[in-house]
Amino acid sequence: MLLLITLVICHPAHCQISTSTVDSNSNPIKKTIFIYGGGLDKVWLSYIISLTHKINPRICFIPTAAADNETTINYWYANCTDMPMRPYVLRSFIISSPEQKTFEETILDFDAIIVGGGNTLNMLAIWRAQGIDSVLRKAYDKGIVLAGGSAGSLCWFTGGYTDSRPKEMTLLKCLGFLNYSHSPHYNVEPERRLLYRQAVLDGKLRSGYACDDMAGILFINGEMAKSVSENLWNNNYFVSVKSKEIFEEKLPAEILK
Repeated sequence: MLLLITLVICHPAHCQISTSTVDSNSNPIKKTIFIYGGGLDKVWLSYIISLTHKINPRICFIPTAAADNETTINYWYANCTDMPMRPYVLRSFIISSPEQKTFEETILDFDAIIVGGGNTLNMLAIWRAQGIDSVLRKAYDKGIVLAGGSAGSLCWFTGGYTDSRPKEMTLLKCLGFLNYSHSPHYNVEPERRLLYRQAVLDGKLRSGYACDDMAGILFINGEMAKSVSENLWNNNYFVSVKSKEIFEEKLPAEILK
């Protein structure tokens, strides 16, 4: 009789499932990156706020590529005026003091992180020296929304062309969170566009995504989820090689207001 009762209690139909297993399976982490060709404005900011799915989210701006320029930082705070968010800035040009948090403690406390434009090469060098690149990877894996334009979009990909060095544009290896190459400013920098297309054709860069200014792409778990634009004439593209020729596919975009 005791054996029968034990079998009934432990039958699969009656066994209790761990709550943590149900929660982890029903709420998988979405690794989110939103990139735009260049120029952070209230349209992009509003869209990034929506991606957090939170009321009054904590959003951090990282101006490393602009050397923590005060004009850039002031423009960030001006853009955030009257927006449903709490704005912050992460400065990397700092002097240590005991009351400061580490970069990891600071970054992992935000709902979204936006990286500004400027010198991509210098930004990545500083991030690697400070360990910020590794912390941003932890933020990405944790589901914190990552975003940015220009240097702040190129950095997430495997590589692309940069104007970060003297005299001419050169190839740059980036963080590789997204397994594609990238070109920002696609409609306003014809030299970068030609170099990018040729590098993809020659196999120096893998196939990838290009954004006009005022156009952007949302990636979820490493794959393109949505193409968006602020108007009808700024576009996003997937650039690849077909039949040994460069192929530039314009991606239909949702117009954001």
